[in-house]
Amino acid sequence: MSIRGLKKKQPKTFKVKIITVDAEMEFSCEMKWKGKDLFDLVCRALGLRETWFFGLQYTIKGMCTWLKMDKKVLDQEIPKEDPISFNFLAKFYPEKVEEELLQEITQHLFFLQVKKQILDEEIYCSPEATVLLASYAVQAKYGDYDPNFHEPGFLAHDELLPKRVLRQYQLTAEMWEEKITAWYAEHRGIARDEAEMNYLKIAQDLEMYGVNYFPIAQNKNHTDLLLGVDAKGIHIYSINNRFSPNKSFEWSAIRNISYSEKELTIKPLDKKAEVFKFFSSQLKVNKLILQLCIGNHDLFMRRRKVDSIEIQQMKAQAREEKARKKMENQRLAREKQLREEAERAKEELERRLFQLEDEARQANEALLRSQEAAELLAEKAQIAEEEAKLLAQNAAEAEQERQRLEITALKTKEEKRLMEQKMREAELIAVKLVKESDRRAKEAEHLKQDLHEAREAERKAKQKLLDITRLNYPHMVKYPQYSPTDTREANFDKGSIKLDLKDIDLKRLSFEIEKERLDYLEKSRKFEDRLKELKSEIHALKLEEKQSGLY
Repeated sequence: MSIRGLKKKQPKTFKVKIITVDAEMEFSCEMKWKGKDLFDLVCRALGLRETWFFGLQYTIKGMCTWLKMDKKVLDQEIPKEDPISFNFLAKFYPEKVEEELLQEITQHLFFLQVKKQILDEEIYCSPEATVLLASYAVQAKYGDYDPNFHEPGFLAHDELLPKRVLRQYQLTAEMWEEKITAWYAEHRGIARDEAEMNYLKIAQDLEMYGVNYFPIAQNKNHTDLLLGVDAKGIHIYSINNRFSPNKSFEWSAIRNISYSEKELTIKPLDKKAEVFKFFSSQLKVNKLILQLCIGNHDLFMRRRKVDSIEIQQMKAQAREEKARKKMENQRLAREKQLREEAERAKEELERRLFQLEDEARQANEALLRSQEAAELLAEKAQIAEEEAKLLAQNAAEAEQERQRLEITALKTKEEKRLMEQKMREAELIAVKLVKESDRRAKEAEHLKQDLHEAREAERKAKQKLLDITRLNYPHMVKYPQYSPTDTREANFDKGSIKLDLKDIDLKRLSFEIEKERLDYLEKSRKFEDRLKELKSEIHALKLEEKQSGLY
């Protein structure tokens, strides 16, 4: 067979691009493929078995539409592009995520889609709940919180909160991160699939979770309403309130749903109840609503029936997988705990080793310092020994000096005593001399007075003698010769001799008085000189005593 023949037998294909919430894939499809063929290919590529929740969505003329499984892909009204883009999304939502989502991939795809709807504000969530949900999303992405690894700012590039919440509260990114991290730190030990499941369990209680909204009119007057289709039934909302429905139809209470052109009719199971009719803007909208209603109703009825063999097997596998993962997580947790303990023990050993090395270094430095100190102390000891010898010598000299000073002090005391005795004697002598001087002065004064009286008596005697002489011997002057026989002359001579003797005695007495006065003055001068010498000696002794006291 030729190569040209092989080429002719190869089927014609077209390219499609499948966009999941977190990835993109491209496939080559045969021209004859139906929607189910492409859908099964994508599910096999993803390893997805719970296919009934999902579908392939595309946008045409501004309206989101789901690819029909029973029609050829190219026969449907799809975008004319190469490759043709489809979004692989959850089309139907479970009532209870924990019971119905069996595979981890199913759970992960639902988590990513619901998270995106909350961030895009397609599902309303309170600010407090968004922070808690963000903490579970962080746990699913980063694992357990580690303050050493997850430093401030590690969430700066993650979109975790709706812009509405960020605008509502005037908080910085650091403050939001701090709030999220506070919750995130409490999720320690939770695995990724558990964190995603906790996220979905919180999200499924939100009013807008899993609801597809369509604008409708209750009558031809075009009263604006919203029709919501979810896993529990059909709900009618006012245009400005998507939280609390004005009217609800549970799937168990609906008998039939049909449409005719733009009109869609809901017939309750109770035949007496009023039939609800509404009008949509396009026929395509009614078709889409009916498609969603049929799918949700089928799932609703399926949940209330006995599980098929496939579902039972999947649940058993899911339980085994959860048990295995639980054991694996426990084992990993134990290993992680052991590893952390080993790391802590290693850090403790390293710290201890560092501490011991530091202590060894300090001990070595202390040893070196001790050796240096020992050498220094040896030098100091030698110096101290020499100083001790010198001090002993000085002490001996000081002892000798002390003994000498004691002897000197004794001598000084004796000399002082003798000097004090001499001073007392000198004072007594001075007193005596003063008394003697006073007495001699008084005697000199009496002698002077006696001398004066004697001289006055002498003068008077001479005058009297002259007077007598003149009266008895007037011519004696002219005749100086004396007669030997004249007794008066002899008597006169005797009187003259007596007078001369008396005069001589007076002179002698005056001389003696003057001599004694001079002797007294000389003795007084010598005594004063002696007193000065004594004062000098006493002053010198006092200086020696002061110096002895200093020693």
